[in-house]
Amino acid sequence: MVVKEVGNGISAGAAQRLIAAGVAAIDVAGAGGTSWAKVESQRAKDNKQRRLGQTFADWGLPTAECISSIRKIAPNILLIASGGLRNGLDVAKAIALGADLAGLARVFLEAAAVSEEKLDEFADILIAELETALFCTGNKDIVSLKSSGMLQPVMNI
Repeated sequence: MVVKEVGNGISAGAAQRLIAAGVAAIDVAGAGGTSWAKVESQRAKDNKQRRLGQTFADWGLPTAECISSIRKIAPNILLIASGGLRNGLDVAKAIALGADLAGLARVFLEAAAVSEEKLDEFADILIAELETALFCTGNKDIVSLKSSGMLQPVMNI
């Protein structure tokens, strides 16, 4: 079973309880991605619900914090980073922090809404950004990036 949050992030404590219940993977879906509070605010039929959604639109744990804290307490859980990732550098950062996979939705949907060509172009750019991050950090592939645990530029003096 995979558990996916919906924009508020998953804390290390919540992750521990999920793992104890038998969850095989966690998608942290941290703050910074789609805010379901904001979505519900826009769908609200009354001012109270609208106001609540607006108030809590930016509520939640950042994706990076979720990844780092969960990885410390659960080194072997399949961990998916999503929530606010926008490009290949964001994917590289998430992997370096300990995520196994990364999910991006909004940017793909925005490109797809324009055209299939824009979607293909975005995917090509995303891959190029990720490859560039690997090159700039001296990592040959995603596996080496993940095991390095760092996303710092290679310094040549």
